[in-house]
Amino acid sequence: MDSFDFISPLDYRYIGRDKDFAKIAGFFSENSRIKYQAKIELALIKALAARKVCSQKVVEEVEKAIQEIKAEEVYNEEDITKHDIKALVNVLRSKVSEEAKPFIHLTSTSYDIVDTANSLRFKEGTLELLIPALKELEKTIIELALREKETVQIGRTHGQHAEPITFGYFLACYASRIGQRIKEIEARANSLKGKFSGAVGAYNASSLFFDNALEFEKEVLAQLGLLPSESSTQIIEPEPLTDLSHAVVSCFGVLANLADDLRHLQRSEIAEVAEAFDSKQVGSSTMPHKRNPINFENVKSFYKEFMPRMTSVYLDQISEHQRDLTNSASQRFLPELFVGFYSSVKRMDKILSKLVVDKENMRKNFETASESIIAEPLYLLFAFKGHPDAHEFLKQLTLKAQQEKKPLIEIIKQDKEAKEWLEKLDERQKEIALQPEKYIGKAVEKTGLICEHWKKELKI
Repeated sequence: MDSFDFISPLDYRYIGRDKDFAKIAGFFSENSRIKYQAKIELALIKALAARKVCSQKVVEEVEKAIQEIKAEEVYNEEDITKHDIKALVNVLRSKVSEEAKPFIHLTSTSYDIVDTANSLRFKEGTLELLIPALKELEKTIIELALREKETVQIGRTHGQHAEPITFGYFLACYASRIGQRIKEIEARANSLKGKFSGAVGAYNASSLFFDNALEFEKEVLAQLGLLPSESSTQIIEPEPLTDLSHAVVSCFGVLANLADDLRHLQRSEIAEVAEAFDSKQVGSSTMPHKRNPINFENVKSFYKEFMPRMTSVYLDQISEHQRDLTNSASQRFLPELFVGFYSSVKRMDKILSKLVVDKENMRKNFETASESIIAEPLYLLFAFKGHPDAHEFLKQLTLKAQQEKKPLIEIIKQDKEAKEWLEKLDERQKEIALQPEKYIGKAVEKTGLICEHWKKELKI
């Protein structure tokens, strides 16, 4: 089979042809799932050896066996056993001596292996794959924000022109949101726990051999860099993995929001930014002039596919009594959420690093809005100077400007009352009120503060 024989678009279209595929597969493929489960079995053997229950020779044999194990042989064995972990145990036992066989899986239940392996691979996959990719994206956004921190742009609320900002400030706001999500994802990944507490979580099996079964659990998990779950049944408390998944989806939402904003700024009638477009790239099969925002749309599309999968993660929190199997199939799809997110992070970083900013169109759009946006600073300044109903006064002047299709400043200069209040302003106030491009508040300063904070916080 080649990748085009696979069913998931992640494999044949988005990730399977990625140069980082092997790295991604190392955490989230089926081969990796079985390798991680084998690592848990090895950690158990090492803890047993440390307590002199088995020899160091047994550790070496099992270590060699897990290096050789393949998903295919485990699946072939599962065809016989109809049980995935028993199949793994049987394959491992087939590769070691008679001396070593009894110690493989000793005192553990299947979900000591399954849940601990999931905690370990999602922790390592998040910290070693997702977090570095997110930090690269954050670095790209920060660099772009600092480059454009003084580029005046009209702000928009409800799809309408609002007040002036800078394009750098627009980006800095996203740098802040993504930075906070990175910290949250990192914290949730580090909160994942393991278990070696047996079939109902009460240490029944391990207590047959060890008076201090809770300490033995810690010793096994220490081999893996994990702490034990505060409590467990047959399974680890599901909330830590739920919280990590939620943090990922929450960050995915920020990416989709940024992609959507940039997609709208690429509209023909706005045209303030553009995705880089290769000379041989095709925007439409029938319209040669088209240059579509395909990458921003792809991120939005990925979010639409993977965000709803959180519903399954929430449903997987519910397990009857000490354990049922209702999460057995659904949880196997969870890696796709992490891989889809990773794909979108990498895509956003690539396209933002080449983003084309059309400052001329940004200026033209701003000038279109500048005829009316001085209404706010004038209303505030007139009110400050004592006008009894400044908001209504400016609103009526604005309506008159719209009806007569004239710039607001022209209407103000023709209005006797408005001119009188205008004369009450000092030179600095007049300058801000009558030169809208200077009415950007602390956008430039705030951009710098946000970017410097997250550069320091994330060490990027």
